[in-house]
Amino acid sequence: MRKYPGTPRRVVTTAGLVMVWCGLWGSVSIANLVSGLALSVVVLAADRGPTARHVIRFRPLLKFAWLVFLDLARSTINVAIEIATPNDGTEEVIVAVDLPATGSEHMLLLSASITLSPGTAVVDVDRSSGRYYIHLLHGRLSSETVAHARELARLACEALPTSSPMGIR
Repeated sequence: MRKYPGTPRRVVTTAGLVMVWCGLWGSVSIANLVSGLALSVVVLAADRGPTARHVIRFRPLLKFAWLVFLDLARSTINVAIEIATPNDGTEEVIVAVDLPATGSEHMLLLSASITLSPGTAVVDVDRSSGRYYIHLLHGRLSSETVAHARELARLACEALPTSSPMGIR
């Protein structure tokens, strides 16, 4: 009998996806089980395997999640202060930040997490060069924002390694 690598993992993943699907619908029924099974098969078949050996490093992932959570809290406070302040203290700029080219695997994750940073929004990404164009409300904080974006990219690359090493273009 021939062994198929990853089969037990795929079975467990399929079962987990079906359970999540039933949980989202709020009931376990034949229709939910069948549609969840079909959806999980499609999701697993479409898996391109972006990570090397599907490794997830939890310590950097937790650091990344904590940093994004803090950014979200800071962003909320900064927006509230900005609204309550009668004068406009913003000096808007767009900065170009070269981040490690990790392929398309981390682009969406980094764009969303950078946008959650206080006073920032990713307005464009050059996929081939790994350059992110970030709109800043406070131009005086551009060096801190660039360093913060690079830290987020470093943690994302550590937590979710890809087949192309960090920094290789």
